[in-house]
Amino acid sequence: MRAARVLATTGPADVRVEEVDEPTPGEGDVLVEVHSVGVSFPDLLLSRGEYQMKPEPPFTLGVDFAGTVVSGPGFEPGQRVAGVGGWGGAAERVANPAGFVFALPDALSLDEGAALPMNYLTADFTLHERAGLREGETVLVHGAAGGVGTATIQVAKGMGARTIAVVSTEEKAQVARDAGADEAVLVEGFKDAAKELTGGTGVDVVVDVVGGDLFTDSLRVLAPQGRLMVVGFAAGQGIPQVKVNRLLLNNVDVRGVGWGAYAMVRDGYMHQQWDRLVPMMTSGVVKPPIGSTYALEDFSQALLDMDARRTLGKSVVRVRG
Repeated sequence: MRAARVLATTGPADVRVEEVDEPTPGEGDVLVEVHSVGVSFPDLLLSRGEYQMKPEPPFTLGVDFAGTVVSGPGFEPGQRVAGVGGWGGAAERVANPAGFVFALPDALSLDEGAALPMNYLTADFTLHERAGLREGETVLVHGAAGGVGTATIQVAKGMGARTIAVVSTEEKAQVARDAGADEAVLVEGFKDAAKELTGGTGVDVVVDVVGGDLFTDSLRVLAPQGRLMVVGFAAGQGIPQVKVNRLLLNNVDVRGVGWGAYAMVRDGYMHQQWDRLVPMMTSGVVKPPIGSTYALEDFSQALLDMDARRTLGKSVVRVRG
């Protein structure tokens, strides 16, 4: 079968599609015929050997996938599913633990299913578990036109929050609005814009996947008892430093968000998360915006486009069809 492979951790340009053996499911695994694969930031890091998980090359990329069940516990053959793993999904078939495979509602396509697991489970973990988001609060989302950003907007809306998207261009502002954001502001001067939109109070939660130079103003835009959620450092400008006197003066928190490290070692936790998201999917609040689509042979290009920030929404690689 075909698979998108990292032969050496020399970056996305060197990802190649090769023929590999079909997987042999272990006990508790679900064998899935893969239709679509979501392109995720961890794929980019994996191609460079920079992810916290470091499989030995050669290995198959693919964190998020969707397709139909061949066999496995808890699912019927032919059932449409989405799944998530550390890597290995970017192939014509994948064997994945049943705890990391989820029934896909009819309201969503397989492309949308491949755009769901990592981003939306991360968003749920960020807002539900770590931020303790309450109905009526305001959430400011950095990188709001990307995969995690649009997921966070939609999950926040599903939880009854107001959302302010922070983006770098007007085109991306429209993507964020289309995803459900109540307001969208440009990153230049976002603090003052968000303060104005909240009557000078500030926001209750900041979700930051960018880091870098934005971090200090993200702290300053928090309302009293606000929470800044550190999800990632896509800006690539190093790890921001926190002056803890800022936390004390305004009674605000900085909280780390490590969804994978938490969820993957807690039996059944991801299915609990998925159960919270399903009503949002069926109501239409959660509907992943698909950006560019690629053939499996173009997985390398999909990663290069992500690295160059040419992507809007979630990019998807189609293994079939």
